[in-house]
Parts: sequence; C-alpha cells; structure tokens
Amino acid sequence: MTSFRTVSPPTIPLYITRHSAYTIHMDTVANILEVKHLNAYQTSAASELSGGRKQNRRQILFDVSFCLKEGEILGLAGRSGSGKTTLAKTILHINKDYDGTIEHFSERPQMIFQDPVSALNPARKIAWILEEPLKIAGGLSKDERKQRVREMLAHVGLAAQDTALVVQDAALVAKDATLESILTRYPGQLSGGQRQRLMIAAALMNQPRLLIADEPVSALDAKVEEQILELLKSLHKQMGLSIILISHDMRVLKKMCTRLLIMDQGHLSDGDMELGLL
Repeated sequence: MTSFRTVSPPTIPLYITRHSAYTIHMDTVANILEVKHLNAYQTSAASELSGGRKQNRRQILFDVSFCLKEGEILGLAGRSGSGKTTLAKTILHINKDYDGTIEHFSERPQMIFQDPVSALNPARKIAWILEEPLKIAGGLSKDERKQRVREMLAHVGLAAQDTALVVQDAALVAKDATLESILTRYPGQLSGGQRQRLMIAAALMNQPRLLIADEPVSALDAKVEEQILELLKSLHKQMGLSIILISHDMRVLKKMCTRLLIMDQGHLSDGDMELGLL
C-alpha cells in the first residue's frame, strides 16, 4: 500500500510542488513528517544493449521508518550510494516508485539539492529563478513578488557586503556589487558559496516549514562551509524550520543536529542517536 498525504492547518498561499499530491486536514501535531515501512525502487533507463526494454527494477530502500519533529534538525548519515538521496526524493514524491506511508504535517516541503550547478537553470537570471515559484503560487502582485525576492536575497546574505561576484574564466570583478547587479546575474557568474545561498533562497521563497538539505556544503571550502552552516542554523531559528540534513561528514552532522539516523545499503540502523547539541 502506498500513501502520501499532507495534514496541516490552512496557511498563506505557497508554491505547490509539481511532484506532490496533498490531502489537507485541520490537525496540529508534534511531528511534521512521518515515514512508515517505506520501500523505494529504481528502474534503470532503457539501453541499446537491452533492446529498448527497461532493465530490472531494483529496490533501494528497505522498510524505512522514522519521524521528524517540528523545529528539529535531523541528521541523515551514510556512505555514498547508501540511499540517502533516494530517501529525500521519495519523501518529496520526486521518486514515485515506492510503497509504504509518507505523511506530511505541513505544506509544500522543499529541497536544497546537492549540486547547485546542475540544479539551477544556467539560462535564467537570478531574479527569474527566485520569482518563478511565487508566480506559480499566485496571490502576489508583481511589486510584491519583487519585494519578497529582495528580502530573501538579504535574508540569505546575498547583500552588498557579501557579493564578490565571479565571472567564468575571469578574476573577481566586484566586491561591493549592488542588489540590482545580483538580480541581473546568471548562476554561472556567482561563486560556489553564493550559488549555495541562492539555492537556499529559492527553496525558502514560499516559506516552507520542512526543508531537506542534501549535502549542502560538500563542494565548498572550509571557510564557506562554515558560513553556509551558520546561515542554515540562523534560518532554522528565525523561520522555525524543520530540517533533514543529509551528509557523509559526521563532523558537520554533530555540529548541526540534535538527532542522527544512519543509513547503510538502504536500511536505517536500529534506533537513532541523540546528539543534544542545540
């Protein structure tokens, strides 16, 4: 049996993810997410060697059950290929091949993907990337959308004092770029840390209560990593976010999380580890 639904009180108009279907109720609960007996599968794409037929369906997750509390930062650790990203995509219904129960107690959860370079549309300017979710949601005027974009850029630290823009095949071109210059840039004209901030901003445009961050600092140097982790901590407190933080780096997880789940070959370890650091 497959079940995917959302249970929440009414909220302001938010971006409705194209991958999710929701059933809305008037319940208030301590858990913001419940996953029960989840099995997920992947089927490889057809190839010439297979004569155009699909390859065998392969199980990736095995009987996964856990919950996420409101306001919690839950760490999910495991080696590469252990199923962490598949679990995240299945929770958000991006991967639809699963059985078990996924129950959301908030609307429109969002994800920060592991690689901003591939996740951000290189042909679109930053203003478009951030405003598009608001256009899809509706309910805001053009001026209101633009104002929210500017507020979010400042919120995630893409303001004048933190905008050392980098152009491809060129050196630093501006340390004190204006907000307008940020809005007219393309993702490829930002540094790695700035692209990650942009990813966070895009995920938060419609004020979700649940955020999944998939290896958000794995490609960053130590200084920028520290800045992004501090940003996530700050947003967690300011916006009351519940976060699932995925990483193979135990140092990052111990610093950020109150509780830790370990995934190995598609299985969650028995129980979970209380870190109690926040």
